[in-house]
Amino acid sequence: MAIVSLAAHHATPATFAGGVCVALRRGASRGLSLAYSIDTRAAALRLPPERCPVRADDLWHTTCMEMFLRPALGGTYAEFNFSPSSAWAAWTFSGYRQGRANLELPPPEIVIKRESENVRIAVEILLPDAFAGDDCRVGLSAVIEEQGGCKSYWALAHPPGDRPDFHDPACFAASLPARGAP
Repeated sequence: MAIVSLAAHHATPATFAGGVCVALRRGASRGLSLAYSIDTRAAALRLPPERCPVRADDLWHTTCMEMFLRPALGGTYAEFNFSPSSAWAAWTFSGYRQGRANLELPPPEIVIKRESENVRIAVEILLPDAFAGDDCRVGLSAVIEEQGGCKSYWALAHPPGDRPDFHDPACFAASLPARGAP
């Protein structure tokens, strides 16, 4: 299991969120587990109301966890959005922000746990075959909306510039070894 820390984009500092960490682990077969931990009081976050798992667009307009995967030998990549509401989305792209298409997969399991000084969002997902068996580059990110509307954009790495861009190749800053790799 790898645990990584995300950094807030310099143009979008957080008011209350003190940090975001993500634990990532490949499971059996095509399974992948993610555990996002937001260091803040739960009352300080704007969290969408919980609902049945459903595919939905525009989840990033409020608190949302994200993951990007790109096979080590390819220009295509996938984007996954996980809302604390249990809504989710997944797409493939043929190139940088080009050729977006829905990615078919079973709904991920998303569980939120609110603690006094921490919010945890656990995700269990079955990856499509194209992303399950190969080494991948990974971009982990989060949009954190606080009460009052302040939004901060967190990622493993940010490209240069004044706007966050999770699709930028610089954000794919971690490796996810193929299943069964040492």
